[in-house]
Amino acid sequence: METAPLFETPAVGDATSPNVTVTPLDRPSKDPFGLLPSEVTGLPPTIWSSSKEAVLVDLVRAERVDALPAIQDFLKVLMLAEAEPPLDADGAGALFLARVDKLLDLGALEPAQSLIEQAAPDTGPLFRRWFDVALLTGTEDTACEAMRDTPSIAPTFAARIFCLARNGDWAAAALTLNTHRVLRDITEQEEALLARFLDPELFEGEPPLTPPARVSPLTFRMHAAIGEPLITANLPLAFSHADLQSTAAWKSQLEATERLARHGAVSENVLIQNYTARTPAASGGIWDRAEAIQRFDVAMTARDPVSVARTLPDAWAAMRQARAEIQFAKLYGAELQKLPLSGAAAVIAFEVGLLSPDYEAVAIAAETADAGFDPFLIGIARGTPQNLPATSPRTLAIQEAFDSTPPPAELQQLVDDGKLGEALLRAIALFDAGAEGDLRSVTDALALFRSVGLEDVARRAALQLMILDRAT
Repeated sequence: METAPLFETPAVGDATSPNVTVTPLDRPSKDPFGLLPSEVTGLPPTIWSSSKEAVLVDLVRAERVDALPAIQDFLKVLMLAEAEPPLDADGAGALFLARVDKLLDLGALEPAQSLIEQAAPDTGPLFRRWFDVALLTGTEDTACEAMRDTPSIAPTFAARIFCLARNGDWAAAALTLNTHRVLRDITEQEEALLARFLDPELFEGEPPLTPPARVSPLTFRMHAAIGEPLITANLPLAFSHADLQSTAAWKSQLEATERLARHGAVSENVLIQNYTARTPAASGGIWDRAEAIQRFDVAMTARDPVSVARTLPDAWAAMRQARAEIQFAKLYGAELQKLPLSGAAAVIAFEVGLLSPDYEAVAIAAETADAGFDPFLIGIARGTPQNLPATSPRTLAIQEAFDSTPPPAELQQLVDDGKLGEALLRAIALFDAGAEGDLRSVTDALALFRSVGLEDVARRAALQLMILDRAT
């Protein structure tokens, strides 16, 4: 199923309708807006200011979303950073829109929403994204109120008709539909869907509509409203947020949670909440994963080392299958270190701890333990793998990056020219290529991160490269 271009906007935080007005583009760029100031990111506000906007936009659009979690997280930081606009930026805010779109590609609806609302959705492109996210999160009423106040901001005629109905003006919605049907401003498929949305009783007993070849958030939302929901599995990641709502079946919630977790788009609290919401009524696949997490969570709540040792291997295997290891580590990594575990359970707890925010403390504690933990992993977590023997091409690539190897000349030149953001975007792409086998790129990317003070990003990325199985 093909999808229409997704311009989403995160969920609305309250019921207040923002003042939306259409403004000309001959005004300052929205690029300086960001949710993370320099004192939080550790990045200077000049990361974009010496680069050309078109170059940055192309780099942002090209960044992959299926990267290791540490790289995904850092890409989000770059997209949310407060920074001066590119040297040739104008009021169109092309980089700002690219940043929003990348967040949406990553399924990060709430940060994208907050970013748009901070800048104000007062242009057609921004309002379209804001409206689409509201549709996916079931909070479209606020966006429809804004459209009522400023009808010209409506992204499509179908959106205008939909919002007239949502605002309670069903007669105006029907009249507008008939008008645009006559004017042929809407397609036959849009007409059929809107007609059922406005008056479903007229179509009782009729066969379901044929699923659209192109799915937009609006068509997705209306299909759900008329009782003909579309499956999200083959749609862009952001659509999975719709299946997190309480009206969705538990299996759909679990599948959406796992899909979003792979991209860091749901918190660890949402993950455990959905895994433990009910008792699995079947077996196999996702049900076995839910049961494994439930048994382990009970053992952890009881702080019973015997039960934890018995249930941890299955729980960890389930998280590896779901690729939700980082959320699991955030939930349990620190607490596992407090339990007297041995054997296979101790090794798993050690790896989980290294994937948690407390990775360095876990490594320091592991140095004094006589449990056969991998010394190279300890070395990465402490920033000293260069002091240990490399036993594989991957460990050698990581070791070289921590052994005073300079970044590649082209990246260093970008940094020297004040194009730090551009250099970082290129380093992210390099690391992604390296994770697929081009190990020289791993060295180059990690060396760049470390040379500009992003030691935490480098260590976390290296640890995840060693621990997480992303070969398939």
